[in-house]
Amino acid sequence: MSSREVVLARVRRALSDVPREERPDGAPVARDYRRVHGSRTAEETVELLAEHLADYRAVVHRSTAGALPGLIGRLLAARGARTLLVPPGLDASWVAASDVTRVEDRASATAGELDAVDSVLTGCAVAIAETGTLVLDGGPDQGRRRITLVPDHHLCVVRVPDQVVGAVPQALPRLAPDRPLTWISGPSATSDIELDRVEGVHGPRTLEVILLTEA
Repeated sequence: MSSREVVLARVRRALSDVPREERPDGAPVARDYRRVHGSRTAEETVELLAEHLADYRAVVHRSTAGALPGLIGRLLAARGARTLLVPPGLDASWVAASDVTRVEDRASATAGELDAVDSVLTGCAVAIAETGTLVLDGGPDQGRRRITLVPDHHLCVVRVPDQVVGAVPQALPRLAPDRPLTWISGPSATSDIELDRVEGVHGPRTLEVILLTEA
């Protein structure tokens, strides 16, 4: 038998007990699997997120709402950033203390123009503690997907504990599958055949995450 025939035979065997009239949209899938490992408080979940972000070589900061503009200003100054790309729905107060030129998220911007930007500042849709993952869905405070893939420095603000969940199954119901989802687990990195790690190939070389509490 050819490989194609083997695969089709296995599919037929797997479907042998399915009624012919049944369709996928009429056959609900049981989702009784474990949604999170162990039991954690909201504070413990946030700490786990911070730990895993650091494991992935992201730089983690903590801030209150009142101190956020000053922190962002200091981080950009320490990096020597002169230009900052901001999504259209970003809270303007976040950059009130930043002495940088603000670049708007324009659909007409070329990859070269985005690459010339020093930093990008966004919010996020949800953060997953067990995997140390930030998920962006193109919301007003996150902008289009490519603005977080081209500039070399990404500052991402996560509201805690509201935007933090323990595990991936808890994150999925918060996300719309028809939106442009970007899943970020640390700075962009890859390894060649010699296992030499190279950062910045597929996205920002530097990821800084600010865990923001409203107090």
